[in-house]
Amino acid sequence: MTYLYAFLFCGIVCLISQIILDNTKLTPGHVTSLFVVIGAFLDIFGIYDKIVLYAGAGALVPITSFGHLLVHGAMDMAGNIGILGLTMGLFDLTAAGISVAIVLAFLLALVFKPKH
Repeated sequence: MTYLYAFLFCGIVCLISQIILDNTKLTPGHVTSLFVVIGAFLDIFGIYDKIVLYAGAGALVPITSFGHLLVHGAMDMAGNIGILGLTMGLFDLTAAGISVAIVLAFLLALVFKPKH
């Protein structure tokens, strides 16, 4: 059942984003930012952790998880260190993903030429 819930959660996220793209003038960048903010708000209210319990990796893969991890790391560090932990914890859980994205973007920029 976990696989089904994971598939359904990712499918629902994709369906919602496609509906937004088809019916508004928002760009994919806008929709991506929107889902990061939604994931952050769901984590603030403790809802995203409950979604992760049911959907498993399906809730940890989409872009909503990035917002969840940003807020989750910041709140954990703030609880341990104090107010300074808010800024330190932002990239605590997401550092590996951000680093891989930067390195791959650099390598792909070396290989491919941009279109004008």
